[in-house]
Amino acid sequence: MSETEPATVLVVDDEPDVADAYAAQLNSEFIVATAYGGQEALDKLDVSVDVVLLDRRMPGVSGDEVLEVIRERDLSIRVAMVTAVDPDFDIIEMPFDDYIIKPVSRDELFETIDRLLRAGTYEEQMRRYYALSAKHATLSANKPESELAGNEQFQQLEEEMESLRDSLDETVEEFDDDDFVAAFRDLARPPLEHFE
Repeated sequence: MSETEPATVLVVDDEPDVADAYAAQLNSEFIVATAYGGQEALDKLDVSVDVVLLDRRMPGVSGDEVLEVIRERDLSIRVAMVTAVDPDFDIIEMPFDDYIIKPVSRDELFETIDRLLRAGTYEEQMRRYYALSAKHATLSANKPESELAGNEQFQQLEEEMESLRDSLDETVEEFDDDDFVAAFRDLARPPLEHFE
């Protein structure tokens, strides 16, 4: 998703009427694609997709399996499970970003997508800021202050960092409690194998 282009949402549901109804509600603000099953969803997944609204229980390739493939492919896609399946303890291990029980209102759809997009924007900004900070720290530790002060590229680096800090502040100011949960959900899910 670019600054000027609307986000792309993939709606996945094995009930075409449900998928089409969600798509009809969303296409006024987003680029919307539909998939009427898990395999069709996998065929449509690529880097252009920003958010997936994913049904869990589908014949053939289930929503759980689609979610697993999304994470295996390391796609930067936010996933909301939109399902009639009541949550059980199995969701603890599932790497989704949100879980919504059907029936889902139009407002819930828009709020969920907006929340996931804000969390994704924050994550991208943080990743970029971290990369710039590492470069800044490396140069600061290895170059004399006089050389840093006179280098145009270093000055541009500092300006970009300042601009990103401002953007991060603006993004966080828009957050509500649900946004914080979506943005920092991964902090609550550290890979356990790193601690064994």
